[in-house]
Amino acid sequence: MIHAYNKSFLPDAMSTLGFSFDCAVNRLNLNADEYFDFFIASKIAEAFAGGSPKFISGMSGTELALEVLYKIGLKPEVPDNVCFSRSAEYWTGWILAYYQWKTAYSFAKIREIALASEIVAMYYPLHEADEEKFCDVMDSIIKQKTGQTNLQRLRKQSGLTQTQLAELSGVNLRTLQQYETRAKDINMASGKSINNLALALHCNFYDVMELTED
Repeated sequence: MIHAYNKSFLPDAMSTLGFSFDCAVNRLNLNADEYFDFFIASKIAEAFAGGSPKFISGMSGTELALEVLYKIGLKPEVPDNVCFSRSAEYWTGWILAYYQWKTAYSFAKIREIALASEIVAMYYPLHEADEEKFCDVMDSIIKQKTGQTNLQRLRKQSGLTQTQLAELSGVNLRTLQQYETRAKDINMASGKSINNLALALHCNFYDVMELTED
């Protein structure tokens, strides 16, 4: 993996983005999703991801938050008596900087994976875990959102079209399509439907479902 900037700058980047999220939410009265969207819309996110010294180490978190808002045309009041804490919002920016550096995904791409508010909600218990645990969780979300469902994979392996599988299993075609795209949760399907799909695909009942390991 080629990183945009040297790992020696990573602690600064994580701290700066962390404190900027904390400032935006706890001092400037934004919510985490708003600030993340503003960060991306301002184009500062692109520069930050690219390793711009100005943004990853040349500014405080407060200065970065204010610069983001200035860039999108807002004129917030500079907060008085700023007392930063390592809040859930701080951790959100901190871990986002790490994940972006590690994966080289753009912040916009990460935004497609999870909302900032969803990452804030991961604070307990992930803030006490190694950074790699967060990366594992995010990678799992990506796989869930973009990977093939078991049903789709098994159907293709069997050489069946969706129409053919619907006819063989007796499961409505539209419903089957929704199971394959996760628009409907196949784990909530009736036992009869899952069993019929398994019989048609010559596999185990549980192979059709989307079960995760503990």
